[in-house]
Amino acid sequence: MADNLSDTLKKLKITAVDRTDDSLEGCLDCLLQALAQSNMETSEKIQGSGILQLFASLLIPQSSCTAKVANIIAEIAKNEFMRIPCVDAGLISPLVQLLNSKDQEVLLQTGRALGNICYDSHEGRSAVDQAGGAQIVIDHLRSLCSITDPANEKLLTVFCGMLVNYSNENDSLQAQLINMGVIPTLVKLLGIHCENAALTEMCLVAFGNLAELESSKEQFASTNIAEELVKLFKKQIEHDKREMVFEVLAPLAENDAIKLQLVEAGLVECLLEIVQQKVDSDKEEDIAELKTASDLMVLLLLGDESMQKLFEGGKGNVFQKVLSWIPSNNHQLQLAGALAIANFARNDGNCIHMVDNGIVEKLMDLLDRHVEDGNVTVQHAALSALRNLAIPVVNKAKMLSAGVTEAVLKFLKSEMPPVQFKLLGTLRMLIDAQEAAEQLGKNFKLVERLVEWCEAKDHAGVMGESNRLLSALIRHSKSKDVIKTIVQSGGVKHLVTMATSEHVIMQNEALVALALIAALELGIAEKDLESAKLVQILHRLLADERSAPEIKYNSMVLICALMGSEPLHKEVQDLAFLDVVSKLRSHENKSVAQQASLTEQRLAVES
Repeated sequence: MADNLSDTLKKLKITAVDRTDDSLEGCLDCLLQALAQSNMETSEKIQGSGILQLFASLLIPQSSCTAKVANIIAEIAKNEFMRIPCVDAGLISPLVQLLNSKDQEVLLQTGRALGNICYDSHEGRSAVDQAGGAQIVIDHLRSLCSITDPANEKLLTVFCGMLVNYSNENDSLQAQLINMGVIPTLVKLLGIHCENAALTEMCLVAFGNLAELESSKEQFASTNIAEELVKLFKKQIEHDKREMVFEVLAPLAENDAIKLQLVEAGLVECLLEIVQQKVDSDKEEDIAELKTASDLMVLLLLGDESMQKLFEGGKGNVFQKVLSWIPSNNHQLQLAGALAIANFARNDGNCIHMVDNGIVEKLMDLLDRHVEDGNVTVQHAALSALRNLAIPVVNKAKMLSAGVTEAVLKFLKSEMPPVQFKLLGTLRMLIDAQEAAEQLGKNFKLVERLVEWCEAKDHAGVMGESNRLLSALIRHSKSKDVIKTIVQSGGVKHLVTMATSEHVIMQNEALVALALIAALELGIAEKDLESAKLVQILHRLLADERSAPEIKYNSMVLICALMGSEPLHKEVQDLAFLDVVSKLRSHENKSVAQQASLTEQRLAVES
């Protein structure tokens, strides 16, 4: 065999120059036979013989051997080590030229050769890009799209595969294909050739490849991709095939327009069916498919239009089905159910309807099942749903009387920042009422935990929410007892720090809470306010031109409230506040200007 191959390669060198087609064809057949028996070894021999350069001269449209030469290149390019030598031998340009051939076999083998050279090869892709190969292939796909005979479908599959290899994980080449209009062509292909498994799979791989790119979503949305994918999905029986469709659906469903199209095309019904089929199975692939289907369901509910369409005023079949997931024993369904409720709870109308129809009790029952060593993702999802449901004013009292705060407080001991964050957000949403704020604000365990979380520097969200809840407890309760609890727990310094936040809303909440502390319990907070350097911070906020009007206003209100404390009063005098305040009398904001006059009078009297 080895001797035969060496002889063939020698003979090929001579015949390639003479161009005697018959003997050339014999040599090429021998090479193809050798490659079929031992591809890698034969490829190494071909590379060593220096014959690759000769192939470029054999790739001519009018020769009867052209298809065989392209076939040999396709075979040797299956080996990673042969791809750069193929580029260096100058094979790309003549191969791209052959894409203009009318001969189907030549096109097939040329498409294979270019596809294999491009596979995972930057040099191969770059050479095909420079030679303009992609546009010619896309034009072929367009012109051949409607022909359904097997030979043509095989060619279309090869061309799709070539484009996949050409652009895989390469954003700029994917963008180039999108700009060339490949997406509508591929969608049309999928519709026409949905009975051809190989071509369908190749289209799905191509979609998966392109769908990751944000710029592709608008093009996909302008086609009937949703309808075609749902139609294809319904036909699939095998798990692997469905998974391929899922891999395309997930990135596409991130686009709101496509979400709605998928809902209208009936995807949700398919997903619910899968959930029903797989829910009791303990097979690994069924568990994975249940997760994929329920996750996709939740994703579809992230679009406002698609969510509202599925809610159907709370009477929708889909909404009812999702409700039934919450009491299930399957953690994945509990999670998806709670996340779905959180997504349905994105406008007041839906929230009010759900609270009136007993969703809160279902979520509290779910949380109860996950208190001890519970599933963190389920805890997080259920708390997210409760937080969203607590946003409409009319729901707050109903949720408080249902015992939501007690249910939520059971998770105070959680060490998981995502759970801590949602717990804090839920409580903050619920305590607009004075009574609730007072009750929670006197809860020593809660306040101590909040103070601890105010120092969670690794978790900015938890730290921010803890500060905001501390402030809210004071602002909504206006209670001396609450202030005492917070002062005794060491919360004052955190409120002072919060007044320097980069978020105006947080600064303002802190200043209002501090003004209430100063007005109601200045004596017990005096030392903490002094050591937290509150007066210096207020001076800085008033002197800073970038401070928002409400920050300046509330800082002056607070300064006046601090005058009742001797040491703080002295600090105010030492810092020459009068100069800063008198400048603010001419502030463009009327409230700031008026408060500046009042504060100036107070400072003048007290000095």
